[in-house]
Amino acid sequence: MDQTAFIFAGFVVGLIVGLTGVGGGSLMTPLLIFGFGIKPALAVGTDLLFAAFTKLGGSINLAVSRSIDWKIVGSLSLGSIPASLLTLYVMKHSSIGEAAFQHVITTTLGFALVLTAGATFYKAQFGKKRDVPTLAAGDAALAIKPLHPLLPVAFGALVGVLITITSVGAGAIGVTALMILYPSLPLSRIVAADIAYAVPITLVAGLGHASIGQVDWPLLIQLLAGSLPGIWLGSRLNSRWSDKALRTLLSLLIAYAGIKLIAL
Repeated sequence: MDQTAFIFAGFVVGLIVGLTGVGGGSLMTPLLIFGFGIKPALAVGTDLLFAAFTKLGGSINLAVSRSIDWKIVGSLSLGSIPASLLTLYVMKHSSIGEAAFQHVITTTLGFALVLTAGATFYKAQFGKKRDVPTLAAGDAALAIKPLHPLLPVAFGALVGVLITITSVGAGAIGVTALMILYPSLPLSRIVAADIAYAVPITLVAGLGHASIGQVDWPLLIQLLAGSLPGIWLGSRLNSRWSDKALRTLLSLLIAYAGIKLIAL
């Protein structure tokens, strides 16, 4: 297939991520499967590294501005990285046939997309309300305390498995869950923690997929060539668009893709 099509796809997904903040996995993986006929396992592996490199740039900017609560990132990673490694081990040594394995991926991905659609819709309707209060210095330590110390680790483990199998789980699902786990933390800092947390887990899962031959490296380079300028442009245009309308529309598109995958 003409590489221009992949570059353009990367640009469009990057533009949407820049405009809305919705994770690329919920957009890129279905696009690769339905739009380009890429096998689900190869689409997931490639998209994981696509997400890792894409969000690394965002994490660097957030780290420089000191917007990341590293304690939250550490708690999530404590659960997600071991869970991802265990999932990769099971995937590598499983005796399940390729057809059955592809079915597991598409079905799990479908349900993950439906969850993402619901989380995206919730953020579109209610997410902005979280950014109104500004934390006083004395309240910052209290805000990063979860409802229970083990909940972030447990959530990290669950999302680690989900991301490794489907490349979907950070982004809208992660932000929505963190809003529940850290009810006093402003949305901007929740988003920052979610972006930073996504980098190590997608990198570990992506390299794991690469080790079993489930990453298309030329395709990855073409997608990144389009996505990086797309994100740059989207982040500069997002103030001119209705965030609520865009997220609502995206939630419907993602839900449609999820239902279609479940029905395969």
